[in-house]
Amino acid sequence: MYKFIFFLLVLFTTTSSFAQAYGNDENSHEVKLNIGQFLVSTTVEFGYEYYINEDTSIGGTLYFDGKATDYNGNFGIGPNLRAYFGYGPKSGLFAEIFGLYYTGEDDDDSENLGNRNYDYSTVALGLGGGYKWATRSQKFTIELNGGLGRNINPEDFQNDFMFKAGLSLGFRF
Repeated sequence: MYKFIFFLLVLFTTTSSFAQAYGNDENSHEVKLNIGQFLVSTTVEFGYEYYINEDTSIGGTLYFDGKATDYNGNFGIGPNLRAYFGYGPKSGLFAEIFGLYYTGEDDDDSENLGNRNYDYSTVALGLGGGYKWATRSQKFTIELNGGLGRNINPEDFQNDFMFKAGLSLGFRF
């Protein structure tokens, strides 16, 4: 009986000490809309971010664009991993690594072949950074970000770079 009580006491002590180490787990999820991208190019871009702790998050991006010949195509989806360096929790200066799968249509005007259109899909890996501001309640955010990536396939696009930028409004829950 004493072993069981001792086991429960140790279990309760260790779980409560882990819970206090990272503080409050409220607002660990964030959804955001890139309004800057929408105003510049009518691209609709959504983002999601899950905070592993106060300094690290994983997330993803999904965007749609009506014009397939834009610089990053007409559809894209990809993950990211961020590290925050700000004084406040889940905000401030950040650096990220990201991946992006995107599709589009390339206009190739060649004298020999004439004007032709062809579809493409490619994967890019890149680095980015930015700054995030959060309200006192940690419910609403404003983010300014940018990044540069390099296409890794297919061979026609391996020497091409892609870039991303945004001004996003977010909501945490």
